[in-house]
Amino acid sequence: QVQLVESGGGLVQPGGSLRLSCAASGSIVSIYDMGWYRQAPGKERELVASITSGASTMYADSVKGRFTISRDYDKNTAYLQMNSLKPEDTAVYYCNAKIRTMGSIGGYWGQGTQVTVSS
Repeated sequence: QVQLVESGGGLVQPGGSLRLSCAASGSIVSIYDMGWYRQAPGKERELVASITSGASTMYADSVKGRFTISRDYDKNTAYLQMNSLKPEDTAVYYCNAKIRTMGSIGGYWGQGTQVTVSS
């Protein structure tokens, strides 16, 4: 089995920064794309940023220039560096990864971590 464990969420003031981490563990053969999603109360879950196995990145327009996604291939970990945070960034952030195991390829989700931006 595969597990994604997220950390780094919390309460921060507008203009502040947070770094989220997503560590994958289990019977992993290889990890393809990884991404960060978020869901605010009353809104649909949206893709915030993604990174491929070749390190190509994409960002939602709302976070371009402020957020940076990265990954550590040796540690099977993805990160989301969030700078210049705004109240509208408040949401539960979820890590997602497409992972090959010994027997299959599948998508996996982390448990989610709360990010609250407020003064």
